[in-house]
Amino acid sequence: MTRPLIGISTYREEAAWGVWRQRADLLPTTYADAVALAGGTPVLLPPTAPFEESAADVVARLDALVVAGGADVASSAYGELPHPRTGPPRADRDAWELSLLDAAVARDLPVLGVCRGMQVMAVHAGGVLDQHLPDLVGTTAHDPGGDSFGEVEVQVAAESLVGRLLGSGTAQVSCHHHQAVRSHPGYTAVAWADDGTVEAMERGASRFRLGVQWHPEVVADVGLFRGLVEAARAP
Repeated sequence: MTRPLIGISTYREEAAWGVWRQRADLLPTTYADAVALAGGTPVLLPPTAPFEESAADVVARLDALVVAGGADVASSAYGELPHPRTGPPRADRDAWELSLLDAAVARDLPVLGVCRGMQVMAVHAGGVLDQHLPDLVGTTAHDPGGDSFGEVEVQVAAESLVGRLLGSGTAQVSCHHHQAVRSHPGYTAVAWADDGTVEAMERGASRFRLGVQWHPEVVADVGLFRGLVEAARAP
């Protein structure tokens, strides 16, 4: 059976390896490992200008798209001034991922958004983000800081795609987000933390269009990636 090609957006950051220190396109290996374990072939997608044309070209060759985690989405993308705790914008990555979503939506390509990826999906749909979640919930449970993940229990809507893929009404998930989705036009919220934070959203009328605030690629259960690959294989 041919393994579907699953595109994954990447970071563009200053990085160091061996004797080198320079700008690099990179991604934690957990994403590619999760895709491969689920039966897909991962393809890394660094920001490529001209963004709209390049995104249309690459999406035409893919079977599914993962919009990966990473830096904060620029607040200007949803018409708000930056919060003091909002990180420096990555204009090239924002433009690239929004263009990838333009092309993916036009094809009804299966899409999975992870953490920042869910936020990009919401902004692409015309939604707005809460820029610093601790201001609203009073804790840093969703992002303990550094390279640590917050372990958060979420309640999952039973009849949702997420519920079917996880096979449970609750899930313990690994989070690393200080921002959250405030509004998500066209999407249905399907998972929530105890503090009310929306932790997953999906669009039922599409083949597979799902965003989660947690990081399914860092845990042994990659059910969401298996669901993405199965959707990518479907005619």
